[in-house]
Amino acid sequence: MSEYYGNSRASSSSTTSSLNSSSQGTEDDHTIARILAEEEENSLNYGGNKLGRRLSHLDSIPHTPRVIGEIPDPNDATLDHGRLSSRLATYGLTEMQIEGDGNCQFRALSDQLYHNPEYHKHVRKEVVKQLKHFRKLYEGYVPMRYKSYLRKMKRLGEWGDHVTLQAAADRFGVKICLVTSFRDNGYIDILPKDIQPSRELWLSFWSEVHYNSLYEIGEVPARVRRKKHWLFF
Repeated sequence: MSEYYGNSRASSSSTTSSLNSSSQGTEDDHTIARILAEEEENSLNYGGNKLGRRLSHLDSIPHTPRVIGEIPDPNDATLDHGRLSSRLATYGLTEMQIEGDGNCQFRALSDQLYHNPEYHKHVRKEVVKQLKHFRKLYEGYVPMRYKSYLRKMKRLGEWGDHVTLQAAADRFGVKICLVTSFRDNGYIDILPKDIQPSRELWLSFWSEVHYNSLYEIGEVPARVRRKKHWLFF
């Protein structure tokens, strides 16, 4: 009797804990949505699609989602970076440097979406949701077990690739514009599937290893370290 009562009370406690956790999760989601909506509004007010209008003459190549290929050796990477720097200077662009901690793609997307690179965890989470819920759109581009790929992409510090870029474009309804270090493919458009993009995000892509956030020369915003919110950090 005592054992049954103990188990019953434990079960009740577990249920209450689960309900509290679910309620807290819902509250957290609402708070995240509010904070990010404010950040996105600030970002739109800051610049909108000014770069897109200014660089509308650039010719892009079709985007094919793919995972990361071979990483270039240091000498080739140095040459690639020089080529990218020259290309950006020609277009009147400059990079907002993004931390190279394995999350650079998601940090650069976060900076363009919310005018703040520190929401990269949220961006990664949304991209993984897109990959999971619309598997048929992406699994043909992934040369491994798809569930293994999803588990890998959930991990902080895991490099994003061209599949996650396509998923980001689809999830956020945006056109992602890549200025690259590639010799022949200097500019790549990544369009969301079946919808008109609501805005453009501009990134630089260096030699398969790093992404930065792009602005017009002289327009890189000063980044004031904001108070960290426990939902993201």
